[in-house]
Amino acid sequence: MEAMNEPIGVVVGVIADAIGIHPEMLRIFITMAGAIFLAIEFHRKEEDGVPLSAALGWLLTGLSVYLMAEKYVEIQDPVLVVMTALCLPAGIGLAYMELKGGSRSDKTLVWLRGAVAWSVIPYYFVYSVPVLNMAFVEITGTVTIWWLEASGAGSYTLGPMMVDLAQEGHTLTSDWDGNRAILTEPLGEGGFYLPMLDQAGRPVSIGFILSCSALQSMIVFVGAIVALSGVSWRRKARGLFISIPTIFVLNAFRNAGIVWLHVTYPDWRWLGLDIFDFAHSYAAKVASLGAMFVMALALFGLLPELHAHVMRIIETPLRRRSSGS
Repeated sequence: MEAMNEPIGVVVGVIADAIGIHPEMLRIFITMAGAIFLAIEFHRKEEDGVPLSAALGWLLTGLSVYLMAEKYVEIQDPVLVVMTALCLPAGIGLAYMELKGGSRSDKTLVWLRGAVAWSVIPYYFVYSVPVLNMAFVEITGTVTIWWLEASGAGSYTLGPMMVDLAQEGHTLTSDWDGNRAILTEPLGEGGFYLPMLDQAGRPVSIGFILSCSALQSMIVFVGAIVALSGVSWRRKARGLFISIPTIFVLNAFRNAGIVWLHVTYPDWRWLGLDIFDFAHSYAAKVASLGAMFVMALALFGLLPELHAHVMRIIETPLRRRSSGS
C-alpha cells in the first residue's frame, strides 16, 4: 500500500497498515470521531469542567481535513489545498482555546462546535451510504443536463453509474458487488460518478461526482443555522429555505457553465491551464465563495445571532493580536 508523502500522512498510513485498513477508511473514521466528540460537547448540559471531548474533537477534525490536502495537490486545486492545509493549525488552535478557557458560557465556541458537528455528520452519512451518494450524483447530473438543454447550450445524456474504487479501479455499479447500505471499502478520487455523453453517445470527458452536488456548501449552512441556540425553529426553517434552494440553483448554473466552456473552448490555454481547469479550479471556486459570502450577508438580517457569532470569530484573533502588541 502506498503511503502518503508528507510526515503526518505517513504516520496515518503506518497506523492504517498496522490495523489492516486503507488510509482513507481511517481518515473517515477520524472525521466521524471528531464530529461525534464535538456533538457530545455541544449537547452536554453540564457547564462545569474542562471540555476535553471538544478539544479532542477539534484535533481530530482538523487532522482529518488536513489529510485531504494531498489529494487536492494531486489534482492541482490550489484553493482547496490552502483551505484544507490550514485546518490542522486551526484545529490545534481551537483545541488550545477549549483547554485554556472554553466553557459552556462561551456561546460562540458552543455554536461553532455544533455548526461543525452537524455539518460533518450529515455529509459523511450521505458519503458513506452508497445509495444516497449515488442519488445525489444522479440528481446533480440530471439537473445539469436539463439546464444545458433548456438554455440552448447543447443536448447531452448521462452514461451508466460508475464507481472508482481505491483498490480495484473503475467499474460499473451494476457489476459492483459492494454493500449499497454502508460503505465498506475505500473509494478512489472519483467515488461514484456519472460520465457525460454528447448526442452521438461519445464521452465529453466530464463526469459528475458527489462534490459536484454542492452538498458540502449546503451542509455548511445547515450546520451553522441548526446549531443556533435561542432561535425559533420557524426562523431556522426560513434561513434554510433561503440558503439551500439558492445554492442548489446556483450550483446547477455553475456545472452547466463549466460544461459549456469545456465543450465550446477546447483549445483555450492560459498559463498552462486548459479551460476546464481554469473554470473548475479557479473561476468557479472564487464565484462560489463570493456567492456564499453574499448569501451569508442576506441571512444575517434574518438571523442576527449568526452574524454575532461570525463577527466574534473574525474579531477574536484581531483582539489577541492587539492585546499582545
